[in-house]
Amino acid sequence: MKKQFYYLVAISAALAVLAGCTKTRTLEKLSNISDNVKTAFTPDRRDNVYEIVFVKLQGSKTYVMKGSTTEPGVVPALVAAAASQGIELTDSIVLLPDPALEGRIYGVTSLSVANLRYEPRYSSESATQTLMGMPLRILDKKGSWTRVRTPEGYIAWVSSSSLQEMDEQTYGQWMKAPKVIVNKHYTLFREKPLPGAPVVSDGVWGNIVELEGQTPLFYKVRLPDGKQAYLPRYDAEPFEAWARSGNPLPEDIIATAMQFVGFPYLWAGTSIKAMDCSGLVKTAFYLNGIVLLRDASQQARMGEQVDISEGWQRLTMGDLIFFGRKATEDRKESITHVGIYIGDGRFIHSAGRVRINSLDPASDIYYEGSDRLLRAARILNHIDDGTQVVSVREHPWYGIKTQ
Repeated sequence: MKKQFYYLVAISAALAVLAGCTKTRTLEKLSNISDNVKTAFTPDRRDNVYEIVFVKLQGSKTYVMKGSTTEPGVVPALVAAAASQGIELTDSIVLLPDPALEGRIYGVTSLSVANLRYEPRYSSESATQTLMGMPLRILDKKGSWTRVRTPEGYIAWVSSSSLQEMDEQTYGQWMKAPKVIVNKHYTLFREKPLPGAPVVSDGVWGNIVELEGQTPLFYKVRLPDGKQAYLPRYDAEPFEAWARSGNPLPEDIIATAMQFVGFPYLWAGTSIKAMDCSGLVKTAFYLNGIVLLRDASQQARMGEQVDISEGWQRLTMGDLIFFGRKATEDRKESITHVGIYIGDGRFIHSAGRVRINSLDPASDIYYEGSDRLLRAARILNHIDDGTQVVSVREHPWYGIKTQ
């Protein structure tokens, strides 16, 4: 009897190991399938969400796919690929925006500058920033964090207290309401139309708020979180008129960027408080009514490519110039830095701080990274022509066309 008992135990253990191996092999197959689908549908976390895991149903050969994605084609692709391997999948994936939001998928940044991160926690890597009054699309929520898409399509997490959630009707009212945009570096929203009145919020260049009235010296405004305040009239201008006039010349872009010389570098910064290299570019264009993509590698795909085979000779004022590592047989091109060309070999960029450097080795402001110049792009000739360069007045999220 004792030998029979040990024999049964050994058989049970072997079957458990075999089942475990089968499960492991199936999960490995699903992992490979998932990697291929992710590459095909959501290759860039900045633009798409793909967070999917697989769990085996107890006592069944079926696996459940759980998680979330922004791409509707992901589920049928996973099911078909798994079926080709003899694996049955059950769908439990949330297609974003999450239906649990019940239509509250619109938002407006409520702080002067809101910091966004790649994961829903303060210790996560910073991703980008948004400005007060900037429209957002809400994808899902986790605890005290909200995942949003910005006007240029960037996806990241922001603390829920940094934005005002809205349903479609409320958002429509916000779009139609008259607004003003801050046009000075810094300002203060105050409780009363008096210089020394208590402060409701700080404000920075590019902030957008609803206009409710005005006095000779102040705009009466409503912030996105519903608070009423007063803003000095010399610190702002009517938003719609500003947006409709958005046909900047290269000189306008450069003049705006020059106002930030000496401002500090901040990784993921896209506001005048501090900015990284692509943040300087994005901010200089946005303050002239143009919405650019967020990162240097994305901005390099915009507009028209400019020939730099002869150095800077064919560059014109306002062109974007990109630096990084050239492609080899073993690795892809890597764009890591961007600046705005000024002329005569000079450009403005954010590196440690916003500064002006030269591509000319003979210059006393020669940029030490000039040998990494990779490419250049001309943006201003391609506003609203389908090359991802969009003006605020044409961007549907700002509602200028509907007013």
